[in-house]
Amino acid sequence: MADVEEAELSDKQKKEIAKWFLLNSPAGEIQYVSKDVKAILNDEELYNEAASEAFPLYNKSQMICLEMPGRIGDVLVTSFGELKENEFLDLRTAQVAIVDHIKQVCTGLRPALDDELPSPYVEEFRCSLDAEILKYVGEAYPKGVCSVYCTKGKDVEGPGSDFDLVVVISAARLSPQNFCNGSWRSVWNIEFKDVEQILELRGKLQVGAHYFEEGNVQLDAKHECKDTTVFQSPDDCAITIASIIRHHETEYLASLEASYSNLPDTTFKDLRRKLPVTRTLFPWHNTLQFNLTRDLTKELGIGK
Repeated sequence: MADVEEAELSDKQKKEIAKWFLLNSPAGEIQYVSKDVKAILNDEELYNEAASEAFPLYNKSQMICLEMPGRIGDVLVTSFGELKENEFLDLRTAQVAIVDHIKQVCTGLRPALDDELPSPYVEEFRCSLDAEILKYVGEAYPKGVCSVYCTKGKDVEGPGSDFDLVVVISAARLSPQNFCNGSWRSVWNIEFKDVEQILELRGKLQVGAHYFEEGNVQLDAKHECKDTTVFQSPDDCAITIASIIRHHETEYLASLEASYSNLPDTTFKDLRRKLPVTRTLFPWHNTLQFNLTRDLTKELGIGK
């Protein structure tokens, strides 16, 4: 019976597969993955289409940080600060960064327009919170970056109306020369409910790690939490919110450390393929030392 020939993938299918690999690149590794994807596709036009669609999504999902021209600060590439496909707002400097997604660099700046900025009333709350979160991130995450955006009600002029802020924290430790990369991402949505005089917080935390020395081990842990507090002055709200975020993130990190410190004695013992009592790897390069290998070699006439 003749072998059935495999159907040739269409250009659309190839592009979608290429996008999948790019979008699922571990933190800080999309440039390495893109080189391999480009070589496999062997089609410049097809690769450019896939890259132009994948890189912006990847950059925003990873919440990458880019240095702005003139070293005036850093801008976070997130959907919360996105004005256009390649324009991202930095409220700390009131600048809009022009981003080249594929090269992952900031190529230019322009001043933010008045209608792109929050009202003075909302900005007072946002600015106070930004200062407290900046202090917390500086203490908790080496090389971490953060930003606070207004996602609803940015034109509110005074008490009596609700508005929403979102806190974004991103930290990455990239060490490809040591075959290890990792990232922390957290997003906190905060609803300022003026009528009820309460604040509702919802947090989404995500930790990613990739270890690839003589192997390929990845971690992708996610956690969600929520909390509430009372509506106060801008400074008091900021202090309380930062304290809540610190509490939940510290608690989650502690739970992760406790969980993974027990891996050798719990989870690893439940794996289907276990290491022998000697805790040494199977010597695939010298299998003839085992009786089964010798018997199979003799029975099948291998090596004659």
